[in-house]
Amino acid sequence: MPVYKGGCYCGELKYTVDVSPDDARTSLCHCKNCKKFFGTAFGLTTKVPVSSFSYTSDSRKPTIHEADNGSGTMLHREFCPTCGSGILEVGEPAMKDFRYIMTGTLDRPGDLPPKGEFFCSRREKWMPEVPGIFHKQEIKE
Repeated sequence: MPVYKGGCYCGELKYTVDVSPDDARTSLCHCKNCKKFFGTAFGLTTKVPVSSFSYTSDSRKPTIHEADNGSGTMLHREFCPTCGSGILEVGEPAMKDFRYIMTGTLDRPGDLPPKGEFFCSRREKWMPEVPGIFHKQEIKE
C-alpha cells in the first residue's frame, strides 16, 4: 500500500497517510464553510480512514479549532500553530472513522486526483464543472 507524505508550509507539522488510492477520495467542495476556511472559491480535501493518518514523531502538535458549521454539526480542524496551514478537518459524525486532509498539504497532491464535487449548486459561476467525476448539487452541511 502506498504511503503518502505531507505537511504544513513551514515544515513543522508533518504527517503520513498509509492508504490505497481506492480508499482515498479527493473532492472539491463549494460550500460556504470551505470557501471561508480555504480562502478561495472551493475547498479541496482527501477523505482517508482515520487509521491511515498519523503525524510523524518529529512533528509539532497541531492547533485544534472546533465550531458549529452552521447547521448544528461540530467541525474539528487541525492546523500548524506556527504558519497557520490547515492540515485536516472532520465533522463530528465522521470523527471516529475518517479524516479529511487538505489536499494541497500532500507532498504530491496530484497522486490523489479529485473523484467528485459537492455543493455544485454553490459553485462560482465563472468556474467550470470538473469533467469525469461525480457532481452532487447539495448535501446536508
